[in-house]
Amino acid sequence: MSGIIGRKIGMTSFFDDEGRNIPCTVIEAGPCVVTQVKTADNDGYDAVQLAYDEKKEKHTTAALKGHFAKTNTTPKRKVAEFRDYEIDVKPGDEIKVDRLQEGAFCDVVGLSKGKGFQGVVKRHNFSGVGGATHGQHNRLRAPGSIGNASYASRVVKGKRMAGRMGGERVKVQNLVVVKVIPDNNLVLLRGAVPGANGSYVNIEF
Repeated sequence: MSGIIGRKIGMTSFFDDEGRNIPCTVIEAGPCVVTQVKTADNDGYDAVQLAYDEKKEKHTTAALKGHFAKTNTTPKRKVAEFRDYEIDVKPGDEIKVDRLQEGAFCDVVGLSKGKGFQGVVKRHNFSGVGGATHGQHNRLRAPGSIGNASYASRVVKGKRMAGRMGGERVKVQNLVVVKVIPDNNLVLLRGAVPGANGSYVNIEF
């Protein structure tokens, strides 16, 4: 598995050669710098560490400054590891968006939008209890009974209830690479990817 770090720009439409309107997500991917290559002998597993997006030195810790200085690169905002990297790289190399091939499939990992505290209808797609008749007042979006009377006489663990929603690591698989624009470090992926505009995503291919 190979990969690259990017930033979600937003969504747009793309018309293919047959005139079909394809909804796409625009991602600014790379260029990323290889800051470390981990091996099973030294680190216990094989992985490649990439860094992306410039960061001011005054906002960087001394430890990270030394880490980036080993590869003669400037401080970066986002650092991510990709296990079992299929491309032969060494520290200091650049990974650019031209590694992606149009028509190929890739996976995108991002942090989903935070929705705050939500009820069961929005959070778990509950349909609500009953209708508006038979004296029903204001319980249309309630979860209903959450436990048993005799056994187990408690609310079991994992019961789907209201709570905080979103802000979780989400992977969307098998997105098609519609178009690659190397001059602007842009890639268009078919469909939606997790996260808000401007958030960081990892593209695995």
